[in-house]
Amino acid sequence: MEVKSTTKYVRLSPKKARDVAREIQGLPVSSALDILTFTPKKAAHLIGKTLKTAIADAEHNFSLDTSTLVVKEAVIGIGPAIKRFKPRAKGSAGGIRKPTSHIFITLVGSAPEKKTRAPRKTAAKKADKPAATTEETAAEEQA
Repeated sequence: MEVKSTTKYVRLSPKKARDVAREIQGLPVSSALDILTFTPKKAAHLIGKTLKTAIADAEHNFSLDTSTLVVKEAVIGIGPAIKRFKPRAKGSAGGIRKPTSHIFITLVGSAPEKKTRAPRKTAAKKADKPAATTEETAAEEQA
């Protein structure tokens, strides 16, 4: 079961927030919260709030055990930039962009397992048969 939580229009640059989000991907929730608690950045506080919201949703809405939750992905999207102007020399104005971000966190009930492919049937048949000579295979193809 996947649980998603979103915080939109956060007044923070996405580039600065992505550095913190990359640190918690794939970690259990408890260690991710520890990392965010002791990271001295504004993004860590905001991502921590979103992570706590996702944990609460998983516990109360989906009845998942919080000890088995793992951060599947923590994505920081680009929000709309707030545009302002600052006065400059000789009556001109310089533009200022104040970027915003969207924080998306996805939790999984347990560690995501890697999918393994079943061996191909043709490869299994070839492994069982003894090696045939080229003359035998040519005779089989003509028949």
